[in-house]
Amino acid sequence: MKNFLILGAGYTGLRVVKLFVSGNQPVQWTNRDASGSQRFDAEVDDPWRILPLIDAKTVILHSIPTLPTEHGLKEITPSLVQTLRHNPPARIVYVSTTGVYGQNRFVNETTTPAPRTERERLRVMAEEAIQSGPWSSTILRPAAIYGPHRGIHASLRAGTFHLPENPTNYVSRIHVDDLAAHCHAAMLSTLEGAYPVADAEPCTSLEAAQFCTMLLGLAMPLSAPSEALGETRRADRRVDGSAIRKLLGLPLRYPSYKTGFAACLAAEDRARSIS
Repeated sequence: MKNFLILGAGYTGLRVVKLFVSGNQPVQWTNRDASGSQRFDAEVDDPWRILPLIDAKTVILHSIPTLPTEHGLKEITPSLVQTLRHNPPARIVYVSTTGVYGQNRFVNETTTPAPRTERERLRVMAEEAIQSGPWSSTILRPAAIYGPHRGIHASLRAGTFHLPENPTNYVSRIHVDDLAAHCHAAMLSTLEGAYPVADAEPCTSLEAAQFCTMLLGLAMPLSAPSEALGETRRADRRVDGSAIRKLLGLPLRYPSYKTGFAACLAAEDRARSIS
């Protein structure tokens, strides 16, 4: 019987945990909260501490991101892989990012990574480390992840969202619930390789902002110089994630940002009414 371990049960990873629990499949996970019998605080600094959780039947989801520190960016994957070589799992699914494609404007499963920034290079290094190990592996490269309380709609509500000066750049997205479903299915599969993950409707920054402001009844946001925006906001990339969906037999719950953002607002409204 396989053992399932989620490293980094955060915004996406915790939803994967819930998919295993709902299917009555035993699962363990790590995050930065050491409380609880199934949680283990091995998030960043001491990969050796997870070895007791791993055997030859373990399937790992590695969802710990490259983290900013006061000394720069920190990527734990190479040291984690070196540790796991002492006690190899059966399989690792790694959650990377479409940022590894750099300036490629049209991306699918055949597109070669072309990192430009330190963050992007660290992610490619992490992917290569995972793929170098004596285990089966799948690399998932999600587009912009959004969901309840995270995404353009949340930034618009908070008054922190600005359009780029030329808002015709394309952005692909994936709803967090659909990404979690990809992770869960990939862990249960034997699929090898690296694949982009995205919904079926890329759109421009302008189109997404117009749709969300209409839903929220807000005015359109102001523009800001590109250099004032985060590097992910400056990207101009259309992502085709259909290959991984076909291979895993997965439908999209939210194939369009339109259905996805509407569902986010409904979920947030339900949460407010309960509280």
